[in-house]
Amino acid sequence: MDRAELGRTAEAIAAEHLRRHGLEVLTRNYRRRNGELDIIAREGDVLAIVEVRTRSSDAFGGAAASVDGWKRHKIIRAAQQLLQQHAELARLRVRFDVVIVHEAHTGRPRVEWIRHAFEA
Repeated sequence: MDRAELGRTAEAIAAEHLRRHGLEVLTRNYRRRNGELDIIAREGDVLAIVEVRTRSSDAFGGAAASVDGWKRHKIIRAAQQLLQQHAELARLRVRFDVVIVHEAHTGRPRVEWIRHAFEA
């Protein structure tokens, strides 16, 4: 499985996990010049901006460690653009989550969901 396919698989697993936990997935792969939002979901009056991470190895700190300051900055900038373009979403409270999919390439992936992983 190449990196792109691994990423798509992890995002599909994460989206299904969020749905099973009651979130409405509004869109995936929202791309803008300043960055990309993997999953945009709604949970009641909260808009969840979800970064999906997976790694084939936990070397170099694993998947969670890869959401560094620069990556958070890019996510926040893309979220600002989303909210400017969609007034109906701007009325919601915003939360930034990270979903880590371990062993996405296997038939038994493990999902770790970090709510409120960082703030804008």
